[in-house]
Amino acid sequence: MNPAVEIIRTTLEQRFAPVTLHIVDESWKHATHAGAREHGGGHFLVEIRASVFNGLSRMQRHRMVMDALKPLFPDTIHAASIKAEGTEPG
Repeated sequence: MNPAVEIIRTTLEQRFAPVTLHIVDESWKHATHAGAREHGGGHFLVEIRASVFNGLSRMQRHRMVMDALKPLFPDTIHAASIKAEGTEPG
């Protein structure tokens, strides 16, 4: 497994105890973008579902995830796309 994905996974599991967590390395899509490392690494899609997000707005959930990942920028993560949801319906 990708070491960066494992670092992100550990960070988010410790912080949010998610019910579901999917992390996809999408670096190959961004290999030529400005600011990407020479090998194009560091672009991730994070889909997380945790009770801690219940009742929060999409912006609040996004900020919480970004705050947790902040120490990983720019060495491990160059960019992250985040889909964070609570566990309650609706």
